[in-house]
Amino acid sequence: MITDHRCKGCQRPLFVGTFGCERCAYFFHDYCLFEHEAEVQSFFHPCPLTISTESFSSFCFVCFETITSNFVYKCKLSCRFQTHVECAQKLMVEYSNEEYTIQHFTHLHPLKLVDSNQKDEVICSICVELCSSSSSTYGCMECKFFLHKSCMKRILRQLINHHIHPCTLIFITDPDGSDECDCCGERIVPGMKFSCGACEFDVHVKCALFPTIDSEDAKEIQHFCHPHTLALVQNDEEYGSEPRCVACAQICLAPAPTFRCSRSCDRFFLHKSCYVKLPYKFVNFKHPFHPKHLFTITSLPYNDHIRTCDACFRGIDSTLLAYSCRKSECKFNLQLDCYKLVPSITFSGHQHLLTLFEKTTDLTCHLCGVNCRNFVFRCVPCDITIHLQCHSSAPKSIKHKSHLHPLTLIKSPFEYELNSDEENDEFYCDVCEQKRNQRELIYYCAECKFIAEVKCVVLEVLPLISKDRSFEEEILEDNITEIKIQKWHVENLQEKRSKLHERREELEAKMKQLKGELDDVTKEIKKTEDLLLDKRYVRGRIIGKFYG
Repeated sequence: MITDHRCKGCQRPLFVGTFGCERCAYFFHDYCLFEHEAEVQSFFHPCPLTISTESFSSFCFVCFETITSNFVYKCKLSCRFQTHVECAQKLMVEYSNEEYTIQHFTHLHPLKLVDSNQKDEVICSICVELCSSSSSTYGCMECKFFLHKSCMKRILRQLINHHIHPCTLIFITDPDGSDECDCCGERIVPGMKFSCGACEFDVHVKCALFPTIDSEDAKEIQHFCHPHTLALVQNDEEYGSEPRCVACAQICLAPAPTFRCSRSCDRFFLHKSCYVKLPYKFVNFKHPFHPKHLFTITSLPYNDHIRTCDACFRGIDSTLLAYSCRKSECKFNLQLDCYKLVPSITFSGHQHLLTLFEKTTDLTCHLCGVNCRNFVFRCVPCDITIHLQCHSSAPKSIKHKSHLHPLTLIKSPFEYELNSDEENDEFYCDVCEQKRNQRELIYYCAECKFIAEVKCVVLEVLPLISKDRSFEEEILEDNITEIKIQKWHVENLQEKRSKLHERREELEAKMKQLKGELDDVTKEIKKTEDLLLDKRYVRGRIIGKFYG
């Protein structure tokens, strides 16, 4: 008999002939190992279940009782579902008369038709509505569990391509109920929920079964952009004073179908057309502007806090939707327009692609040092901004419909413009006839003294912006005699070198610490081996004396 370890199945001492792994100290009696099937399919869960000696919690997700046995069946996939061996293998009774008794996957016991006089204050566990005498209701009187017959037919074991979450949502009977609904934010009462284990995403059954925008007659819906249900606006009085759609910021007026918050969020209105167009993301996704953390969509119509978009630095109206970093301490926000932008322009010597922004607040161009607001290239993670006209691929000459002659890209040809520091001085663009920044590069006709801002001829400039060659390619080119490395690029390389140096020091310190721990373990092993040798020596002496 082996007494040092015990069977993982029954916890009794081990005997000769058991199965196990000595390295992991993991052993089974042969009869315990083959007592249960390795994999089963349960009536109460759509995914396969595998036998295990480790459990997620102390409760069975079918009968809600405490698990005291050493074996449990757990979901083979990512669901956090587990059950007693007996509950997983429970045989379902086939009822010939479904008018009176039904076995449903939402409950362990058979559900019987409830008499009309028993329906007083009986609540359906799916829709959380009162079971009226006019609707067929089934229930378990022992557990006080009741379902509308219509709700029983409507609920599915799994929801694919749901409007709340892109992954498949699995129905789970959960005894815990400590999670919050990731749709409405309220606590999920013990009993039932839909879950995506991979994303750790849980929602109320009621939220998951709300009508979608595809239902023409839907008067109330649930959408991932707002924690409360949205109700269809029925008359003009519900609009109030010129409400704006939280997605497109346009006025919501009939006859355009519009949904509004059914609770206290007076300023939350959403066009039916915008409902469909919203980016189909909710949680657990990354954006190239902020690759460190995950994003979620947020709606704060009842909060007057002014947020700033960290891509273009413009203010975000508190009544509009925005994307925010899930790390509360990070406070990184993106307005919807910036979320849709895609980095696509390369630039010499920089590791990331640049993104074209039509409008920003006052930012400084890293190449010319002049403020820029319109049509700029930005690397958001590195906070680098470049005028469109300062990009190395910007065309030096263009043709534009506003002028007969070709226009050349230059600084202002007038000395008084470049030297002027007077705030009252006004310099104009001949295309839009609006005030311009005299220090920005312009497209100019010397013959006619015609000046065009870049933003006014951008349609001619943008198609000619080509993807830049790499910095290494420029160095290798034969006809380049002098490489002009920009200041920001040098700083970027220096910062990168500094971070790598710090990382190396951290790794060296960690290696030193691990070496010390390894030395301690080696000494402990040597000490243990010496003790074992001493015991064997003493034992040999005793045996020798006994037989000698």
